[in-house]
Amino acid sequence: MLTTTNAIVLSKLRFKDNDLIVKCYTQQQGIISYLLKGVFASKKSNKKVAYFQLLSQLQLETDYKSSRSLHYIKDIKTHFLYTTLHTNILKSAIVMFLADVLAHALQEEEQNDGLYSYLQTTLQWLDANSSFSNFHLLFLLELTKYLGFYPDKSQIETASYFNLVDGEFQHENRSKYSVSSENLTLLKQLLGTTFDELNSIKINAKQRQSFLALILVYFELHLGNFKKPKSLQILNDVFN
Repeated sequence: MLTTTNAIVLSKLRFKDNDLIVKCYTQQQGIISYLLKGVFASKKSNKKVAYFQLLSQLQLETDYKSSRSLHYIKDIKTHFLYTTLHTNILKSAIVMFLADVLAHALQEEEQNDGLYSYLQTTLQWLDANSSFSNFHLLFLLELTKYLGFYPDKSQIETASYFNLVDGEFQHENRSKYSVSSENLTLLKQLLGTTFDELNSIKINAKQRQSFLALILVYFELHLGNFKKPKSLQILNDVFN
C-alpha cells in the first residue's frame, strides 16, 4: 500500500556494500525501518543518502505493509529544511546525542500525533535559536510526558527530594535514587520553564553533566531496554 507520511530520521546503517537501512519516527506509523537498495552504487543514487542526516524532517512516499520489518521508499522530499542544525558543531553534537536517545526510547509502531508534533516543533526551535546549551536537558524532561513517566509535580513546592523510581517529589529520602541538593533545585527550575525562557537558567558544564546523568538514570529506570547513549561522551566533551 502506497502511503505518504512525514518522518524524522533517528539512525542509519550501511547494509552490505551498497544498501542503507534507515530508522525513522513517522507521523503515520510510529517507528519504521526502511531499506534503501543500491544507494551507494553510483553517484546518482548516492544523492539520496544526503536526505537522511540525523533528525532530518522528511516527507516520504512509501510502500508500506504492516507484515514487513523493512519497508521501501518510493519518493523523498524535505519537509522542513534546517539552516543550522547540521552545520553548527555544537548543535550537531546535540543532534547526534538526541537521535541516539530517541532511537532507543521510541519503540511504538503506531501513530502518536502529540509526540510527533513535539519532536517536530522542538527541533525547529533548536535550529532557529542561538542560545541552546541546555536545550537537551529540557527536551528530555518534556519527552517523558509522551513516554509515560513525566514527574508528578503535586509536591514540587515543598518537597526536599525527588524519587527517580516513583517519579515524584517527596518529603523524605526513601530510595538510593532520591535526588536532592543542587540537582533537585535544577530539576524544579527546568520543570517550571519553557524553551523560550530556558536561557534564564544558568548552568555550568559540571552541573549540566551531572544533571544529564541523572536524567539518563531516570530513563533507564522507566524504559526497560534503554541504554546509555554512546554519543554521551562526545556531547559532554563539546559542552565542557
